[in-house]
Amino acid sequence: MLRKGCAHCSLQQLCLPAGIGVEGLKQLDSIVRRRRPIARGESLFRMGDPLEAVYVARDGAFKTVSISEDGEERVVGFHLPGELIGLDALGADLHRCDAVALTTANVCEVPFDQLADIASQVPGLQHQLLRVIGRSVGRDQDHLDMLARRQASERIALFLHGLSERFRHIGQSALEFRLPMSREDIARFLGLALETVSRGFTRLQDDGVIAVEGRRVEIRDRAALERLAHHPEPIEPRNRLHG
Repeated sequence: MLRKGCAHCSLQQLCLPAGIGVEGLKQLDSIVRRRRPIARGESLFRMGDPLEAVYVARDGAFKTVSISEDGEERVVGFHLPGELIGLDALGADLHRCDAVALTTANVCEVPFDQLADIASQVPGLQHQLLRVIGRSVGRDQDHLDMLARRQASERIALFLHGLSERFRHIGQSALEFRLPMSREDIARFLGLALETVSRGFTRLQDDGVIAVEGRRVEIRDRAALERLAHHPEPIEPRNRLHG
């Protein structure tokens, strides 16, 4: 496989290379390993594994999952291309969850000790690493905000709105996208029953907010979705406005 360096990667401005100079980029590129494709369902790391590297999907997507004391799987996060995976191990130096591929994915592996050494020498990389960690913390906070919502419809709207923004951030359409995760994964992420998530999607579609076909989602009324996500009030369905 032809090795594609950081300087020529389409995700450069989303990932660790953003904002660092040519020499810093060369140093970073020298430690990045391009792994073989990770198959759907395969784990990148498992709970309890030591922190050895952080990872970035060049394409594909991952979910991070933990197992509760009663053996139930909880989805704690989703990761799109350009987003760092493995930051859960910071502090304890042990991973607190499994990272599982939702689709076949090509992954860059960055040995953490070497990354820390280079970051101490390249201020731009250090600042970008802090920004990336900050975005990860922000997504964790968004997840807590979702779980704090009492209404299932609010959780679903907040999830779709946040996912739309993340697709926009990585240069893809924010209004039409394919969900890399299953409805079951969404339900586990939002702390809802599968049937509740399915009804929530159906209601949003009936109200003209989204259109759904399989895993493909089209946001038809972004303002309405944003209101539901951040200022929840009943929305009068479009098909009843002129009835």
